[in-house]
Amino acid sequence: MTDLNENSSINPVGVVLGTQEATPLDFWVAVLPRQVLRLDDVVTVRIQRPDGQGMIDFYGVVDQVRRSYEGIDFETDSFLASRGDMPVTESYAAHVQVTRIHPEDYLPPAPGANVFLAREKELEIGLFFDEMDQKTPAGKMQNGSPAYLNFEFIDGNKGAHINISGLSGVATKTSYALFLLHSIFNSGVLGSRAPNTKALIFNVKGEDLFFLDKFNSKQDETNKAAYELLKLPFEPFKDCNFRASPKRNGGVPFSNLNQRADEKIQPYIWSLKEVCRKRLLKFLMSGNDIQKSNLPFLLSNIEELLSNLANDKHNKGNSGHLITDRYGESGKTKISNFSELVEFLEDKLLGIGRPGEDDEGNPDARWLARNAPATAMALVRRLRAAGDEVSHLIRGDLEDEQFERYKLAPLAPGHCLTVADINKLGSIAKMFVVGVTLQEIFQEKEKSGQGAPIFIVLDELNKYAPREGYSPIKDLLVDIAERGRSLGIILIGAQQTASEVERRVVGQSAIRVVGRLDGAEAQRPEYNFLTGTCRQRAQFMKSGTMFIHQPEVPTPLLINFPFPAYATRSKEVADDPAEEEELAADLDRV
Repeated sequence: MTDLNENSSINPVGVVLGTQEATPLDFWVAVLPRQVLRLDDVVTVRIQRPDGQGMIDFYGVVDQVRRSYEGIDFETDSFLASRGDMPVTESYAAHVQVTRIHPEDYLPPAPGANVFLAREKELEIGLFFDEMDQKTPAGKMQNGSPAYLNFEFIDGNKGAHINISGLSGVATKTSYALFLLHSIFNSGVLGSRAPNTKALIFNVKGEDLFFLDKFNSKQDETNKAAYELLKLPFEPFKDCNFRASPKRNGGVPFSNLNQRADEKIQPYIWSLKEVCRKRLLKFLMSGNDIQKSNLPFLLSNIEELLSNLANDKHNKGNSGHLITDRYGESGKTKISNFSELVEFLEDKLLGIGRPGEDDEGNPDARWLARNAPATAMALVRRLRAAGDEVSHLIRGDLEDEQFERYKLAPLAPGHCLTVADINKLGSIAKMFVVGVTLQEIFQEKEKSGQGAPIFIVLDELNKYAPREGYSPIKDLLVDIAERGRSLGIILIGAQQTASEVERRVVGQSAIRVVGRLDGAEAQRPEYNFLTGTCRQRAQFMKSGTMFIHQPEVPTPLLINFPFPAYATRSKEVADDPAEEEELAADLDRV
């Protein structure tokens, strides 16, 4: 780090301004004539210590630039100066936010010291890229150089989790999350963990993410050059496992997709017995009023009894259904679907549907557990409402091998990336699928230990972990944010407004990313990591441009990420030569 200025920088772009105070944390630069200094440029300054004991290098990022006339008193003097009728001098200055000082002698840079553009090695030093043992390409900076994230702040070694904020449609949150996944899987940072590393993406909009394994047809040499600059392969995602919600038609489950009919795309379902055995009914509950009532206590008791029922001797050989004692008007003993499960609980909690029996109208005290009938009625109402949304997801009428085939298991071997579609589900069903899947991942990682990481991409995070209100999935996401790092569960969460997400979830994210923001949202304290200038710029950022912030670099960096090499919608899918050859061969055989 000793001779970089002399060797790599050619001409200074300016000098440290003497009319403004220079501090160890920021200073102004007077830009020399015919030189350009822009926002986001990285500069370096070298000074000698006042006592002559060595040199100090300053590195920083330009966050403000300004130009003005000097020597005029009135605003209308600008017209005279512009016509050359008044002698003036133009001032061109830039403000620099210091990112690094070496050695760490916090002295101010000397006025008049030459300022150079930081290039190559100097730029890496100024932004701490030189100290990142595991550099993850994060995009291209405004000066054309690659920007990196320190993977040690992503994988849980020093920190974990990524949070992305921005307006829907223009902030490209999902696109950037996909780019980061592509970068993580292909940049070599995973090392020996690569074969076992997994990613799970919840698809919340359309069917766009069901084409990630196809090349994007909208490509040109500029995009390919961007991938080459970042040393990333220009290719779609590999080893994809696409899972969709089933259609509501009963019988054999079929994927509820319109744009892609592929035999390898399987629906996902849960068996009724599994839901009871693993106590998953709680993920059908949400709302601000739950904690204010006895519902959680009653539900906990019911889950306990249902779990015992699913594990008793009468149900050991069953596939997805439950065998129980008589219930309901017809004296049923078999629970084969979600509606019958609610009917069974209604019988136990409210004691209805037992004509001709002595206990008609009397609930089962063991199931009611001294709760008021109103609490039981409230729980039954919620389950009936949920049944309209999840009856095709929770079934008891299939065989064991079918449940195993349709199991949503992102940690299972064979695939690196799993896309689970939830966009055609109602709000309760979405909560159930996300909550159950995350809980199973969490429990499995608790048993197996950290091992290779799993990355979970969840958009609309404010719906699942809202700042106000309660839900079991919110508690689970807080647990993942706080303890997931030690288990290798990395949350890549996205939302339009971070101010509406539970603070403990956003606050645990080591990496923050911001696209275009609403003006009022940009002023919220959740974005304190942005400088004042960055907050203003975030209001008119273009698609594909993001601010990234990581713990090592004191100021946010503006980056652009390349257009995806993989298709993110059906109309982007490029022709596949291999598929065309296979189709031609089939036609020849016919």
